[in-house]
Amino acid sequence: KGINTTEYQSLRSIPGIGPVLASGILAEIGSISVFDSHNALAKYAGLTWRVNQSGNHTSDNTNMTKTGNKYLRYYLIEAANSIKNNSPEYKEYYNKKFGEVTTHQHKRALALTSRKLVRLIFGLLTKNQIYSSDKVGETQ
Repeated sequence: KGINTTEYQSLRSIPGIGPVLASGILAEIGSISVFDSHNALAKYAGLTWRVNQSGNHTSDNTNMTKTGNKYLRYYLIEAANSIKNNSPEYKEYYNKKFGEVTTHQHKRALALTSRKLVRLIFGLLTKNQIYSSDKVGETQ
């Protein structure tokens, strides 16, 4: 089965996503209809975090679960890195997350930017929309 051209055009419309990233993401997702929410898609990609707590204390330093599709996670993180260099909205979000902590700043900010990207991709693919910078398809 070939790649759906409408979905491909949706991903290519995001500034910073080229043909390789768009094809890779679509190949690893398969059919977006399999996922009932952006959270399910993020979990499939392994972009979720373990809760690290004991009693009433919850650690600020939590690890990404990294279970799930490592190829999709790779494509999403690479895409987020590219998008932050091409989209003012994503650059601002990345910089905000980068400044929130003192350790693993780049990795954490990139992972959170990837998670934001998952929300965008899920919205665009489920609604068959083209990206525009006025946040069409973006759910917070």
